[in-house]
Amino acid sequence: MFEIRVICEPADTDRVVAALDRTFTVGTVTVCPTRDGKRHRLYAPAEHRSEPEPWPTPEEAYVLAPSVIREIGWTAGAAADKPFGEDLDREYWLRKAALLDRIALLDNADGIRSDAAEVATEAARRLIAYDLDGKGDYCGAPHRPEHQATAADPRGYVRQEYAHWAKNH
Repeated sequence: MFEIRVICEPADTDRVVAALDRTFTVGTVTVCPTRDGKRHRLYAPAEHRSEPEPWPTPEEAYVLAPSVIREIGWTAGAAADKPFGEDLDREYWLRKAALLDRIALLDNADGIRSDAAEVATEAARRLIAYDLDGKGDYCGAPHRPEHQATAADPRGYVRQEYAHWAKNH
């Protein structure tokens, strides 16, 4: 265990505390004014986060998934049923990204050369952007949408989130 001490502008306090919480296992953060009263002093007992678990494998993530054909139908229907200009919800973006990931995995397994992997990665990034905008109700275990591992493997994030969603839906 160690203690982190930070001096920051009052307007930055919430952002700094959130960043500490994302990076370390942080106890209660004590906030005190600096001697001149213009800034905040933050004191936080902390521990290093343990190494996160690896992403779920495709087999683990999609064990409860319906067939690809059924998901294509659901995805098309969900998009068609929304009134023009209305935003699609997180379930749509998650299931679409998972569907495209599964198609890319099938293409790869069958030796088919296509742009399916690129399309799946873009769909994963769309889901991540949705979650980063605060619209999503993501599980974030082991990786949250802002984590560097998520940026490095967007399709891993989709598998993580889909596995959690499928077990709890």
